[in-house]
Amino acid sequence: MKLSQEFVLADKTKHNLRSFDCEKPDMNQYLARFALRNMGLGLNSTWVLPVINEEKISDKADVAAYFTLATSTVTREEIPADKKLPGYPVAAVLLARLAVDTKYKKQGLGDKTLITALRKSAQLTEAGLPAHCLILDVLDADALTYYQRFDMFIPFTDDPMRLFVPMHVVKKV
Repeated sequence: MKLSQEFVLADKTKHNLRSFDCEKPDMNQYLARFALRNMGLGLNSTWVLPVINEEKISDKADVAAYFTLATSTVTREEIPADKKLPGYPVAAVLLARLAVDTKYKKQGLGDKTLITALRKSAQLTEAGLPAHCLILDVLDADALTYYQRFDMFIPFTDDPMRLFVPMHVVKKV
């Protein structure tokens, strides 16, 4: 099956969100049950990479990968060596979810999804959304190993499973 060339906002009329399976029940359930609801409430946005349905078995495309972005805050105490920040929380982009369906693993799709999420967050800040950095909460040890492959992710001062990247670094991706 062919994949679409670009990520698009999740849409229940176009995407079969319930067929997604990354072998992480929380990630599957989020996409199937909560992604659209949260988007409707203005809490976050979820982008999906549709599978091109050449056989037209269904009007809805399956999803090969997805990511969710939201807004958050961070304090200077949470991230190392940034004493220039004010003493109150500052805006950040939260990479809340990122997953690849098991049928499409080992094809570089995780990297493509991550790069797309980073670029989308940079686009949002360039369009006027203020954010000092991108942050993410790592799901498990496997995910931590994945993110550690990239030199840009820095652990929070008091939580090694929470990572951040300064936005000026994100914009270079």
